[in-house]
Amino acid sequence: MKRSLSAILIALGAAATTSAQGALSTKSGTPADSLRQQVSAWKVSPLLGDRIISTLDTLHTNFAQERVPANVSDAFATTGNYASPGYNLIFMDREPLGSFFFTDALSAWLPSVDKMKFYNSRIPLTLLSYTTGGNKNTTQDRLRGEFSGNINPRAQIGALLDYPYSKGSYNYQAAKDFVWGFSGSYIGDRYEFQGFYNHYNSVNKENGGIKDDRYITNPAQVQGGSTMVDTKSIPTNLTAAHSRVIGAQLWMNNRYKLGFWDKTYHEEYEDSVISQRFVPVSAIIWTLQYNNNSHEFINTSTSEAADFWKNTYLSTKGTHDITRYSQLRNTVGIALMEGFNKWAAAGLTAFITHELQTYRQTPDTLGIDFTPSGLTPYPYDRRVAPRASENFVWAGAQLARRQGHILNYEATGELGILGRALGEVKLDGNLSTRFKLLGDSVTIAANGSFSNTAPHYLFEHYVSNHFVWENDFDMTRRYRVGGLLNVPHTGTRLEACVDNLDNLIYFGPDCLPVQHRGNVQVFSGRIHQNFAFRSLHWDNRVTVQSSTNSDVIPLPAVAVYSNLYLQVKIATLHLQLGIDCDYYTKYKAVNYQPATMTFFNQREVECGNYPWMNLYANMKLDKARFFVMMSHVNQGLTGNNYFSMPHYPLNPRRFQFGVSVDFAN
Repeated sequence: MKRSLSAILIALGAAATTSAQGALSTKSGTPADSLRQQVSAWKVSPLLGDRIISTLDTLHTNFAQERVPANVSDAFATTGNYASPGYNLIFMDREPLGSFFFTDALSAWLPSVDKMKFYNSRIPLTLLSYTTGGNKNTTQDRLRGEFSGNINPRAQIGALLDYPYSKGSYNYQAAKDFVWGFSGSYIGDRYEFQGFYNHYNSVNKENGGIKDDRYITNPAQVQGGSTMVDTKSIPTNLTAAHSRVIGAQLWMNNRYKLGFWDKTYHEEYEDSVISQRFVPVSAIIWTLQYNNNSHEFINTSTSEAADFWKNTYLSTKGTHDITRYSQLRNTVGIALMEGFNKWAAAGLTAFITHELQTYRQTPDTLGIDFTPSGLTPYPYDRRVAPRASENFVWAGAQLARRQGHILNYEATGELGILGRALGEVKLDGNLSTRFKLLGDSVTIAANGSFSNTAPHYLFEHYVSNHFVWENDFDMTRRYRVGGLLNVPHTGTRLEACVDNLDNLIYFGPDCLPVQHRGNVQVFSGRIHQNFAFRSLHWDNRVTVQSSTNSDVIPLPAVAVYSNLYLQVKIATLHLQLGIDCDYYTKYKAVNYQPATMTFFNQREVECGNYPWMNLYANMKLDKARFFVMMSHVNQGLTGNNYFSMPHYPLNPRRFQFGVSVDFAN
């Protein structure tokens, strides 16, 4: 399967490159089209489709580090593999719980509007990468390909394929995800379009963690004196369970601009002279977003279920839970464009959004007063409805200045006016300025947000074989104030923020959602400090964070990432040779519930205080990047308590390598 996919992807990449070259061989459009598109890569804002300048992923520096699951974040709780559930322990980077919480655990591996990139290039772009590690029983592979080609200077099409696959270092831990999608954009004088469709299918074997942590911390004690451990032989809590999450995403942004032609404009471009340009004054915007998701949890071992779960509500013969969710969102807006004359210092947009959410859950056909032998009595006086839908309507506005030389800002506000959204408030703003210091550009930025939002449906109404809940939660209020200072000349970047949360919903020790009827504050600060002396580099990130209630928001107090390396060029070969380390302090760790794919708070077990170190070499030769790495190189040298969550050890030492090729011609 692995070889077939590689061959297919390479063939498709070559064919796409050839066809796109043919399309580009005939010029269309005018030189002005190319001049107006100054970015080679961009991302989009989900609501209004504003373009945000991005970068092309072709640097060799730190290429290997992206291939270790624990390196998703400087502090990351994970069950262990590529494509497996994980939880960001850095609070300032953590997203709130989503409408369909099953995908939250896989957010690092799934596509989203925020991650989607669009490209504009005069030549076709095809990026292919393949990485692997471990032996035939523990292999961890990832095959990824991206293609983008311009039909003409205005229009572009793209494609994406991502296939991470891991057998797991421990038993019953295999994971895989298959992502594919298409994208396109058209940036014309009057009409603009940006859109994509992505599909994913993620499967995870759920082992519930290992039964005895001493197989990791003190193997001699459980193996009659032997210290050698075959990780595949360690007993696990579950052997016949797996989760599957399937999703499809459609996002389209349309913008029609009204304006005038500036005939006084004069610009020389190659052999042509541009004598006029279109100046947009206003725009009509329509964004459509559709998500369709399903979660399935299956466990066929009834004896393991009785030991692992406290309650069984629907069937003693096995578990087959299915939850489905769909979201249809339409946003229509009218914008007054920034910069169409000297008095238009900022752009102003008014918009209205309608969203329809639908849910379908595992049918519960048992009577309230009837409990078959072996089942847990139903805890409520009515059953959870198998189908439900909710409507939301918000009205909003955005004021933005993005073209300023000294000061830029953006402020967006939304007010819920109908349906489930009635009374909701969402405010978000940022402000930034740049100035010269020591010959370099220094950035100072501030940001703030406030939200008062209703709880998502699944946090109040949920039914499955092992978990049932009916809640009546209040709105959750969140305040955040933060700032940033970036000084490139000294390699310094400072970030800080304060979060204030009222009525926060989280998963408690019994794996059920609960609401803290009070206030929790979190302070977060982070410094990036890089040092360099000739070819020697030392890059560092240190994050400090504090929660006023660790029972509600447990956090490691300090997280550190440090990377020491040599960076040299030998003829045409770029080489980065170094060792890096992730470390965070001990804390009462979150744990993972496989039946709901959620992370819950517990107060018995601490995790942390263990360095994770990787020895690596990153190289780039022409358009090819490749790396070799010995991950977790310090195993056995700095202790053996390498758990990121209770009963979920990190991967042992393994050799990894990979290659990425840019087929741009």
